Amino acid sequence: MNIYDIAREAGTSISTVSRVINKKTNVNPEVKKRVEEVLKKYNYKPSAIARGMVTKTMKSIAVLTVDVRVPHYAKTIYIIERIFSKKGYNVTVCNIGNSAEECARYVKILAEKQVDGIVLIGSVFANIIDTEENIALLSDIPVVIANGSLPYKNFRSVMVDDRGSIREMTDHLFDRGYRELFYVHDMDTPSADIKASGFKEALKLRNVLDSDERIIETEYGLEGGRRAADIIMEKGCKFDGVVCGEDITAIGVMKRFKELGLCIPEDVAVTGCNNCRETIICEPELTTIENKPELQGQLCATILSDIIEGNSVENGVVVKAEIVERKSVGRKV
Repeated sequence: MNIYDIAREAGTSISTVSRVINKKTNVNPEVKKRVEEVLKKYNYKPSAIARGMVTKTMKSIAVLTVDVRVPHYAKTIYIIERIFSKKGYNVTVCNIGNSAEECARYVKILAEKQVDGIVLIGSVFANIIDTEENIALLSDIPVVIANGSLPYKNFRSVMVDDRGSIREMTDHLFDRGYRELFYVHDMDTPSADIKASGFKEALKLRNVLDSDERIIETEYGLEGGRRAADIIMEKGCKFDGVVCGEDITAIGVMKRFKELGLCIPEDVAVTGCNNCRETIICEPELTTIENKPELQGQLCATILSDIIEGNSVENGVVVKAEIVERKSVGRKV
């Protein structure tokens, strides 16, 4: 049983059947009733492809992320999926694993499937998706980037004020008497670079001139944090505070300092960023930055939905992060 069979038995045209299936209002009530009776009789379910040909929408969006297991990304994706699911959309989540090749592969697949929109979760996409081939494939698809931006007419962004949040955290330590600060830079992403620049800006405003020497390069994670702590100790200079761009790395820093006999926050304060759940189960609990992934998800979903529905939207919005004070920072003054 197809749409032609339905139209024949109901004694009407296939365009009228399509209007009934897609709940259009411009249908004669008596004809509508006949069509609905035939649909019910055969338990007819139109395919997504057939419906899409009529409505010009596949009711499908995709979310691309580096790794859905990262808590911050997972929170953002969860909100996006819930919002679009309630609107009747199918949501596909794709993990690219920080691979430009995987990103290109998914872009090609999603363009072929004619998805209604795409959300990119992570600042890294501002780099790896920006190729001539990818942008050409996406030219007719609205795209929203969480914490990134690209200068194309079909791209919108939801940015977190990473620079401002790290600058504010650095000021937070200064205001509490910590003066000899280091920053742990642990990821190769635009967001990580912007965070480090916020730290340097804060030091410059405090007339600290050796900010570049206070940036510690390491890898993301507990072991990266432990390594950063060792590097700081090996420098042999005074220090009393460490600002980190990621919570897990900050916890690694704390663990290593404690192993070396330092007390936190009495000897050294440590801060993180993202407010993941581990921040409240480590000891001491970690002072961190709440960058509101749920709000990012809501804004991404709202912007993409508005574009799909033909509403006007801003080119980009900025989320203001907040400091969450816990026990890893004390007060020296």
